Amino acid sequence: MSEIGQDRRGAWRAALACMVTLAVAMGLGRFAFTPMLPIMLHEGKLELEAGGLLASLNYLGYFVGAVSCAAIGVRAKTMVRGGLLATAALLVGMGLLHSFTAWGVLRAAAGVMSAWVFVFASSWGLRRLAETRSPALGGVIYTGPGVGIAMTGLLGGALGRWGSEAGWIGLGVLALVLIAAIWRVFSDGEQAVAGGAAPAPVAAPSAQESAAARSDAIWLVALYGLAGFGYIITATFLPVIARQALPGSFWPDYFWPLFGAAIIPGALIGSRAPMHWDNRLLLAIAYALQAVGVVLSVAWPSVVGFALGSLLLGMPFTAITLFAVRDARRLRGNAAAGLIGYATASYGVGQIIGPLFAAPLAQRTGSFQIPLLVAAAALALGSVLFAAVWARSRRVAAAREGAATP
Repeated sequence: MSEIGQDRRGAWRAALACMVTLAVAMGLGRFAFTPMLPIMLHEGKLELEAGGLLASLNYLGYFVGAVSCAAIGVRAKTMVRGGLLATAALLVGMGLLHSFTAWGVLRAAAGVMSAWVFVFASSWGLRRLAETRSPALGGVIYTGPGVGIAMTGLLGGALGRWGSEAGWIGLGVLALVLIAAIWRVFSDGEQAVAGGAAPAPVAAPSAQESAAARSDAIWLVALYGLAGFGYIITATFLPVIARQALPGSFWPDYFWPLFGAAIIPGALIGSRAPMHWDNRLLLAIAYALQAVGVVLSVAWPSVVGFALGSLLLGMPFTAITLFAVRDARRLRGNAAAGLIGYATASYGVGQIIGPLFAAPLAQRTGSFQIPLLVAAAALALGSVLFAAVWARSRRVAAAREGAATP
């Protein structure tokens, strides 16, 4: 096989393995709770406020995992494999254990694993795509959460007909099957890394460029947190919200899989965005789309409104992550893991706050209307601020060009 053919095959192996990895860690490990929550509420095992607390514990774990990434020196393949096995065990544990305290520990640990796997799998996958000269396949990697969410939405409810215990255990077994299918792929590229030449030295940036990069990094970390808060209320409670608005309808079970399915084309389209397009402007557009999606569930609480809202919330979901990772790599190059970790931690803070804010208020008022409107406002604010940062950078660049022109 020619070198180009080998590269292409290796690129697809890496992209598909990372897609499955994120499907397990994010779609199953993190978001299986969304379709399982209505089942557990119906069984009387949880109340809504307790469900919100379990969700926030998961996101607290995600925050801890993200913050710790910068300090972990373990090889990426070891972190990914260990995190995936732990995720499967934690899913099974949700079905085998029956106390709220145990569930809290399991959901927090699942959050840690999902953050570790996300950061290290993204880093490994993007490196492999660069080695195999196929960076455009990055979008395939970020379809993974959508694939996993769609699976949990369709399978979680079906398995849950035998009870939430069977649902959790079934999802854990599914995770193990998927892990077995991709286990060996994470050894790809080891010889190339070991025998490769040392990277070329990078010229030190000027003081002015360093100050601008630091400012951009701060804005990226801060505004990425608004995305975490803005989407998480819908992502945690969508089946519950839809059941409140459409009592007796069978449609609420399908809005969550629709959200997951929408992530797939969104990630593929986002990955095709030309590299010279500014990531901050792309983030502003994506935030605006999600804000409209959240508002639709309040302004138009019908089958059509929820369907459109699920599509608009889902399509930019991992595209936002892709654009944020791209911007981190623009700022830090191959040393972007730390910045990605801090941005992911900010995202995690937003996710922690969302359910803690929404669930008690919804339980007292009987409606998610106020929490959803606040979430939409956060996304709209993020959109405006990213657009402002982009516009400011254009003005600064224009001023520099003008000063450099004799």
